[in-house]
Amino acid sequence: MFRSVRHMIYDLIEWRSQILSGTLPQDELKELKKKVTAKIDYGNRILDLDLVVRDEDGNILDPELTSTISLFRAHEIASKQVEERLQEEKSQKQNIDINRQAKFAATPSFALFVNLKNVVCKIGEDAEVLMSLYDPLESKFISENYLVRWSSCGLPKDIDRLHNLRAVFTDLGSKDLKREKISFVCQIVRVGRMELRDNNTRKLTSGLRRPFGVAGTSGV
Repeated sequence: MFRSVRHMIYDLIEWRSQILSGTLPQDELKELKKKVTAKIDYGNRILDLDLVVRDEDGNILDPELTSTISLFRAHEIASKQVEERLQEEKSQKQNIDINRQAKFAATPSFALFVNLKNVVCKIGEDAEVLMSLYDPLESKFISENYLVRWSSCGLPKDIDRLHNLRAVFTDLGSKDLKREKISFVCQIVRVGRMELRDNNTRKLTSGLRRPFGVAGTSGV
């Protein structure tokens, strides 16, 4: 409700500026005033405020100068217009909801939740653990990598994430479910010296990324 009223107020402010500018032709000015009054009446209706009856030009009718019958007829016309606007808004909202539901039903989305408990692998140096989904029949990865940096001490480099190494592979649609096989692949990349046995400090290098190991499911 707040957002709806806010949008209406923004529209009224913009239209008021156009009216006060004095640059609009008479026919456009007349149509704009009708839009303003219709917007005000609609806003009053959804806020459960009193309905203001107006003449054809959008001016408020003076009950002291207007007969009871004319006031009644003007009130009927205004009520009908507001109700038609409410029904139109309701119909548009329903159509939007139906289209959203149909689109979601046509393209369902699934997700795979992964919780990494531990990495049991004797590496001797820091490593990067990359997890991803792989199609063995098409020989290609079908997801991005979930990366965890693992220290040589056997713990995550980011110690704050200990026991909280979780990832969700999202946006898996109907096409992915129709795949004959999907493998979960874990790659280990050693980060450090060129050779683990290199103890010569003059040749010592660091920060080099070398493939170390790989593991994966046979297919799901």
